[in-house]
Amino acid sequence: MDNDKIKRYTVTAALPYTNGPVHIGHLAGVYLPADTYVRYLRSNKRDVKFICGSDENGVPITLKAKKEGITPQEVVDKYHTIIGDSFKEFGVSFDIYHRTSSLTHHQTASAFFKKLHDEGVFTEEVTEQYYDEKAQTFLADRYITGTCPRCGNENAYGDQCENCGSTLNATDLINPKSTLSGEPPVRKETKNWFLPLDKYEGQLRSYIESHKEWRPNVYGQCQSWLNAGLQPRAMTRDLDWGVKVPVKGADGKVLYVWFDAPIGYISATKELCNYATLDVWNPKAEEYYINPMEDDKCGWEEYWKDDSTKLVHFIGKDNIVFHCIIFPAMLMAHGGFILADNVPANEFLNLEGQKISTSKNWAVWLNEYLVEFPDKQDVLRYVLTATAPETKDNDFTWKDFQARNNNELVAILGNFINRVTVLTHKYFDGKVPMLMTITEQDQAVIDELAAYPAKISASIENYRFREALGEVMNVARLGNKYLADTEPWKAIKTDEDRVRTILHISLQIAANIEILIEPFLPFTADKLMKMLNYGGHQWENAGSLDLLARGHQLNEPTLLFAKIEDEEVQAQIDKLNNSKTANAQANATVVPAKENITFDQFGAMDIRVATITAAEKVDKTKKLLKLTVNTGLDERTVVSGIAEHYKPEEIIGQQVSLLVNLAPREIKGILSQGMILMAEDAEGKLTFVSPTTKFDNGSVIR
Repeated sequence: MDNDKIKRYTVTAALPYTNGPVHIGHLAGVYLPADTYVRYLRSNKRDVKFICGSDENGVPITLKAKKEGITPQEVVDKYHTIIGDSFKEFGVSFDIYHRTSSLTHHQTASAFFKKLHDEGVFTEEVTEQYYDEKAQTFLADRYITGTCPRCGNENAYGDQCENCGSTLNATDLINPKSTLSGEPPVRKETKNWFLPLDKYEGQLRSYIESHKEWRPNVYGQCQSWLNAGLQPRAMTRDLDWGVKVPVKGADGKVLYVWFDAPIGYISATKELCNYATLDVWNPKAEEYYINPMEDDKCGWEEYWKDDSTKLVHFIGKDNIVFHCIIFPAMLMAHGGFILADNVPANEFLNLEGQKISTSKNWAVWLNEYLVEFPDKQDVLRYVLTATAPETKDNDFTWKDFQARNNNELVAILGNFINRVTVLTHKYFDGKVPMLMTITEQDQAVIDELAAYPAKISASIENYRFREALGEVMNVARLGNKYLADTEPWKAIKTDEDRVRTILHISLQIAANIEILIEPFLPFTADKLMKMLNYGGHQWENAGSLDLLARGHQLNEPTLLFAKIEDEEVQAQIDKLNNSKTANAQANATVVPAKENITFDQFGAMDIRVATITAAEKVDKTKKLLKLTVNTGLDERTVVSGIAEHYKPEEIIGQQVSLLVNLAPREIKGILSQGMILMAEDAEGKLTFVSPTTKFDNGSVIR
């Protein structure tokens, strides 16, 4: 869409399910890039509405309610607040964070469905759906798990495989079972209303193919769906929680969550504009985290039905089909709505080399991060943007988090700001010095600075946020290099006017950084603005050399960032490892007992206390150690498969339990005389079975 034709923007971020807090995967995939884009638009004085809200309908909510032993309403009330507060504290600047349990949403979604129904868009079909005979209920997609037919994941859901990202129908699963009872479900006939996606295939293809500029992962997935041939999809479900189907004969049915959830963007915009026109305070303003608008003239339809509005959906890759195929088909069927100009879906963010898993607690939860790393919102914003999974899955590690903070935020950005402000206070009492003679070196820096805003804008407007942030950091690098090359701390001894020019240009670079970095690191921009003691500028001022006037008084310097120590990140790594251990223990299956033996058979085993006196790796093996052990009877060699668990030097002097009368056996050319007893946990970790206090070698173990 040509920029000169755009009058306003509607920017949506995927509605998170209110069945738990949000984690860093959600932030990196959806909410940070969306917030960066919106902040950039606002800095450019664009008319933009940033829309999001809690998805409070659907099976994930009812599953959580059953697990916690509370009602679905109690679940959504609890997590709506946790998520909304976390977003607010993290600086995600929604104009409204709505709720799909609201009256406005139920009315909007019902009216949308009713219009399509009354115009004969839907087809009524009686189909076989999975039914849990033990629980006496039809099973919604998320109540069914089984093996994914595409990747073999044994824990795929009835609507989606979280391992490979494939969108599924419950009947596609191999060996399905109910999550309610654990029993295999049976198929039972039920009536639902289907949206005939096949009838909109031509329109959808034309729409998709008019947007070849979309990210390859988005465009490619859409083409894959279209080329496979679209099929009718049920827009209703047999469930008692959600938006009731507003037609006769639909008792016990609600709207499919992926029918009503995207309509949530529309209902949230309605709520926002309704609030803007009120003359009295609305108690819902706090519940919906409404951002007060300067202009109270807000008509929701112009943000959804006007061709001069640019609509952008920020989502994760698992939601591509719903936002690029199903929702556009719904809007086409309804008529009168604009379609998304872009859907910049990110790939997945992994955590310490593994997929993020909410059920296994393998995640970094935003609400916990905000407590454990107070006032470090921008550190996480920086790291997640710098490593954003824009074109492929990426990995978050705590060591990288620490390194990027210490080596980039502290050492590059923080260092430049600190040096230029401290030197200004030291040499000129904190006042912006006069710009004196400009050298060729100075002009080169000024010209380079002037080029950055357009470069950064181009990256942001093409949804390359990682690239854009890198360019902002290059402005800080420019400032650091300029100071290093000009050495004002030396020049001050002989040429004070030269130092005036150096620090004047450096301070203008600092003021430019405040403008350029605000969309990415708003808390840092605010700190810098206070330090420079000015009200901030808009994007149009970026690149200028007159942001700070001569003689302008700066405030006292403060550090923008603090180093993160090893102990802080190790605590987070330990926290994750504890989750892994807890999961392993919870899911551990005890090895079945072997067949009974007689007392005489047990008595034939001679187990003694022994001490390891020497240890070395066995060549060309990964698992074997050659051990020399003192049994009290003799000194002998034992080959043991513990090399992946212990280093040779760690176990010298270790007392062990040794089966001394095991027949000798040659292993890798070494005669092994005995077997050391080891305990093995659910994760396969081995540990010695040893006396709790030191015993004489040769002591009998009975």
